[in-house]
Amino acid sequence: MGIGATAGVAAVGGIALSANASSSKSSSSSSSSDTLVFDPDAYTKLTKTVTDTAGTKHTVVYHFWKAITYVANPVDATYQSLIVSSPVEIDGKTVDASNAPILLANSVGGYLPSSVATATEVGGGGSAMGGGAAPSGAPSSSASASASASAAAPGANGNTNATGGATSSNQLLALAAGYVVIEPGARGRTLKNSGGEYYGTAPTAIVDLKAAVRYVKSNKGRIPGDVERIVSAGTSAGGALSSLLGASGDSPIYDKYLKELGAADASDAIFATGAWCPITDLEHADGAYEWNWGGNGLSTGRTVDQTVSKALQAQFAEYQAGLKLRGLGGFGPLNARNLDEYMVEQYLEPSATTYLAAVSDSARATYLKANTFITWSGGKATFTWADFLTHVGARKKDAPAFDAFDLSAGENNEFGTGTTLARHFTAYGAKNDSTGLSSKRVPSDIPAKLDLMNPMYHLVEKVNPNRSKHWWIRLGTKDSDTSLTVAANLAARLDNLGDDVNHIYYWDEGHGANTDPGDFITWIAQVTGHKAKRGK
Repeated sequence: MGIGATAGVAAVGGIALSANASSSKSSSSSSSSDTLVFDPDAYTKLTKTVTDTAGTKHTVVYHFWKAITYVANPVDATYQSLIVSSPVEIDGKTVDASNAPILLANSVGGYLPSSVATATEVGGGGSAMGGGAAPSGAPSSSASASASASAAAPGANGNTNATGGATSSNQLLALAAGYVVIEPGARGRTLKNSGGEYYGTAPTAIVDLKAAVRYVKSNKGRIPGDVERIVSAGTSAGGALSSLLGASGDSPIYDKYLKELGAADASDAIFATGAWCPITDLEHADGAYEWNWGGNGLSTGRTVDQTVSKALQAQFAEYQAGLKLRGLGGFGPLNARNLDEYMVEQYLEPSATTYLAAVSDSARATYLKANTFITWSGGKATFTWADFLTHVGARKKDAPAFDAFDLSAGENNEFGTGTTLARHFTAYGAKNDSTGLSSKRVPSDIPAKLDLMNPMYHLVEKVNPNRSKHWWIRLGTKDSDTSLTVAANLAARLDNLGDDVNHIYYWDEGHGANTDPGDFITWIAQVTGHKAKRGK
């Protein structure tokens, strides 16, 4: 039973087979952008059939609240709104979710806009990968998204940055476990108003998510669920935002932005954090990427500029040393010289071992025959870092991977401002600008924005006592959308601070993988101490 006794119901995962609306309890609007008061009666009663990982179907009856604007002064309510799903009956037994954990699941991908404005059921959030044009009639302010915004927006350089769909099974699992599911939308980097100004670049996404948390907490007693047991979840850029949400709880550096939006007067700290393949620590991501994948060629067979790669690796070595991290499992101080050994021992060999131990003897033999770099002895896989890199093969991105010299990366757009589409955010990127559009210097407002967007700022430079204390971090071993060290450093720092960290890598999985969603739901029950209440 993947969820087990702690969560109170059988493990549920996979996909929903059906969702049927029944009678609505109230005809009043659930949107309250003026007063920010949640209307507990403005729901529709729906039914969802979910198939768990064992193939068993579960019927979940739940109350669903359509898009609710979560700030009093929205820039664009199409994105600054959330949906709520609360179970009332699971497999014919009534459920009391009034004190259940709340899964706050964002669907941000690529730092692009995400909207729940037209969602009609749980899991209805989506990242606007195609551009960010607002659904007809949805915005409540003068600003509106440009349908052509993404046509010119950077996002090249092999930057897929998976959408939150990779973790969409979490919403279904959570609902069927008796948890409340809240899905917030957020503005993103491609949104542009009629004056040509970008209004979704950094730090708007994290500000919006914080505002959503404040809305939820300000409605304690009205909104279903335990508002002191909010667990965030997100993938890729959404994983970075989930991490940032967990690390930056109640940090005053966001106050002016939240005040401008008319966010609720409440805390934005959350209880626990789930992050899948977080694309984060952007100002050091280029160096981390080259340290990890610098010797790997592109899918075209071309090798990236090694002068650039080595320069960035040197920058990363200096940064890594400055973090003064100690590895998990008593490894000791981490630096660029021993990080490969640490990655192999702490994450990669255990990942391969778990994978190989779970398959049949014949399947294992076939795999090992095809992957002779692995030594299988005593039920454990061993190999070298160099052989692992060869096994992964082509890297996803050119060098630099994030602050591209030609401003082509999505992250360049994330730090755009006003009518400026994209900007450099590292000194190395600006110095080597190839567009002729840069002054060769990082703009003066960038350092502060980097702090607003990086969870490590709140864990290293300004250690935040109001951060999440429970962390679930996942990454695929073949994910070259970012460096494998980014998640490892995040986990190490949290562990060094004394937080509860559950961090593993999925063997042979790529960007956006989520192979153990049932375990995540069990983990939520464990860290929150939740025991489901069931009726007849």
